[in-house]
Amino acid sequence: MCQDLNIRDTFAIYTFLPNKISTYQHTERIFQGKPLHSPAPAITLLMMSSGTVQVTDHREMLNGDKLVLRGLKFHGYHGVKPEERKLGQKFLIDVDAWMDLRVAGNSDNLSDTISYTAIYRIVKEVVEGASQNLLESVAQLIASTILSNYHQVSAVRVQVGKPHVAVQGPVDYLGVEITRYRSVDMQS
Repeated sequence: MCQDLNIRDTFAIYTFLPNKISTYQHTERIFQGKPLHSPAPAITLLMMSSGTVQVTDHREMLNGDKLVLRGLKFHGYHGVKPEERKLGQKFLIDVDAWMDLRVAGNSDNLSDTISYTAIYRIVKEVVEGASQNLLESVAQLIASTILSNYHQVSAVRVQVGKPHVAVQGPVDYLGVEITRYRSVDMQS
């Protein structure tokens, strides 16, 4: 997933997104001609103070082990409209937390993993806590709290949905989905 490469004359942080052709050409030079052919989120090169570059391939990270929480339902007071903040509404939350689960799988010991209930509590505290205007803020608070509290988590995906929205037409819910990476979003 991560490897250090000595690359001379590199003085910036680059994030390579799959839809940028010029990015692929630069990436191919760095990876010695091995092109990337995946609609994955990104590859990040981070210049370290030692002069090495840390390469993180998020595609590999998102294919690994993860804790999965689906269909969490809470009543919260988020939104830009006064009635949303006064009356509140139901929110639907899904969370994926990527981490290595091999040790827990072999030991069958809860202390070798993160309890689902710990992540559930974080989501509950955020959604039922202080009002936010945007679902993006709710999702960001959940993701950043999980990454801050659990160093074992390398990435987290949070989906926040509102099933009761004022739109003309039937919908299950409208919402946002974010993915945050420890290697990118938790740099000091």
